[in-house]
Amino acid sequence: MNRIEKAFKELKEKNQKAFVPYIMAGDGGLEVLTDRLVTLEKFGATAIEIGVPFSDPVADGPTIQQAGIRALANGTTLKGIINQLEKAREVVKAPFILMTYLNPIYAYGIEEFVQDIKKAGVDGCIIPDLPIEEEEIIVPVLEKEEIELIRLVTLTTPKDRIKAISNKGRGFLYTVTVKGITGTRNEFDQELDQFLKNVKEVSSLPVVAGFGISSEEQIKGLTAKCDGVIVGSKIVDLFNKNDLTGLENLMSVLKPEKNLI
Repeated sequence: MNRIEKAFKELKEKNQKAFVPYIMAGDGGLEVLTDRLVTLEKFGATAIEIGVPFSDPVADGPTIQQAGIRALANGTTLKGIINQLEKAREVVKAPFILMTYLNPIYAYGIEEFVQDIKKAGVDGCIIPDLPIEEEEIIVPVLEKEEIELIRLVTLTTPKDRIKAISNKGRGFLYTVTVKGITGTRNEFDQELDQFLKNVKEVSSLPVVAGFGISSEEQIKGLTAKCDGVIVGSKIVDLFNKNDLTGLENLMSVLKPEKNLI
């Protein structure tokens, strides 16, 4: 059983929700990546999404774009990230989910990329610019190594397509909460509640909401309607400010002991 599938199975048995933080690899230097992964696991991460800096990030908002620019300025490469993750895997047990785009994978070589991330202990990939109609270029190679492709659905995805997408894989369904790019939001579209309800009705996978989530109130509100949240820009910002207290407070929202206070 893949580490992602196992983590969500354990959460379901405990009737708990998932918190998946996102960080940009190389932001602050690749040498801090392992420490940051250790910190996120310590604070309760269900799994950790690790971004690969890319010059044309179609899904990333300003905060993550700036983190990517800082990472690229530090000389961060995909191979360097994978090498660092292999070292981190020796001390971190939480699932690793690598978020990247097709171009870096093509440049790396699909077979070599998958072999190397498997060796590094990566459990899943998110590839936002890969539609399901084209995913056969990489999915068979990923499945052979038991690496999950985490697929995305959005507010504009038709219900029948959501069902078709959710029937693929055994990880979770990344449910995008906004019409647009990543970044903190003060509020979400009124249609979001119904959208999450619709996705839950047809999805055979755990439904995890991501994009724009930045506050305790948003996390509590969304996890009442789905199986967990992915938080990116806020996590990136807190690490950039070295605000570990703020990070711990944010990530403790879903812990059972906090909800008893």
